[in-house]
Amino acid sequence: MQAAAYEEQSRESLESLAGKYLTFRLGEEDYGLEILKVQEIIGMQEITGIPRTPDFVKGVINLRGKVIPVVDLRLKFGMAEAEVSRKTCIIVVQISQETDKVIMGIVVDEVSEVMEIGGQAIEPAPTFGSQLDTHFILGMAKTENAVKILLDLDRVLTRQELEAIQQGS
Repeated sequence: MQAAAYEEQSRESLESLAGKYLTFRLGEEDYGLEILKVQEIIGMQEITGIPRTPDFVKGVINLRGKVIPVVDLRLKFGMAEAEVSRKTCIIVVQISQETDKVIMGIVVDEVSEVMEIGGQAIEPAPTFGSQLDTHFILGMAKTENAVKILLDLDRVLTRQELEAIQQGS
């Protein structure tokens, strides 16, 4: 009985994830993030490096007079750095941690599309044991021809990483 109740509660929480997602690619993988977190998508531009920041922090850009930090998601996720192509872009997002709201850019290989993803198409993130940290994955969305990893942007960066980025910019 408890297992059925837990499964029902889990299904309800997955149903609550239904909505519009901006999908993008990093290497061979497809990802999605809640469209409400996205402020805009801009082409790749000159990024000013900041000393003594984590490797995945590319630096800062000037976006209409506002300096915003830029993070390379490939490096954050332990992937190899990629050559910048004409499809490489920066997604400007707003993330929230506790009471802070931070505007930042994330570098991705290519933006795909905005998709409506229904709750029934979302599965829980797989568990890989305690060795792999997957707390920043909202779920796995099954689409016609692929699985998209839905990210919880508010959890991709730790509080300490976010503070280091804010101090650097």
